[in-house]
Amino acid sequence: MTALAELKRHLRPGQVYRRKELARWSNAVDRHVRQLVSEGRLEKVANGIYMAPRKTRFGLAPAEPEKLVEAFLGDDRFLIVSPNAYNGLGVGTTQLHNVPVVYNHKRHGRFKLDGREYDFRMRTTVPAELSEEVLLVDLLHNLDRLPEDRSEVLPRALERARTMDRKRLARAVRDFGSARAERLLTPVLEDA
Repeated sequence: MTALAELKRHLRPGQVYRRKELARWSNAVDRHVRQLVSEGRLEKVANGIYMAPRKTRFGLAPAEPEKLVEAFLGDDRFLIVSPNAYNGLGVGTTQLHNVPVVYNHKRHGRFKLDGREYDFRMRTTVPAELSEEVLLVDLLHNLDRLPEDRSEVLPRALERARTMDRKRLARAVRDFGSARAERLLTPVLEDA
């Protein structure tokens, strides 16, 4: 079996690969990657990151954001938050946002992956999953970045905080919150 055939054997549709991962199965990774890209077996989605295209009945499917971000960071400790999720809290946010935020331990800045922009923000701690409490803490942290009127959103957000599980909210503030979120939520948490 040729080295190129060996590399092809390891490719799975929809998977995202870093160049160094592909190098494990190839003795001439750059040449093989160029060949696979020209054949359409791989697609370059960012510098040093490639995806094996997955065909659907509607055409080629984009890479899953989680797989893309994990390959880009080389780490699975991150949380993707779409500011659109704030709308589900019922605090008066209604805007739609195009740029998801990726909280992580390694990168900071805006990066384009597979044609889509992501806002990477480094944090010392990153929750394993997005809960309503974490989302509310994040909303309070990003209050000045929202296009909505802060004076209308803030009272609703604090009222919403009063309906949440206090222990989970306190944990979200302690583990993920900024100084602003902690200052705003301390009166709510002390009322318990």
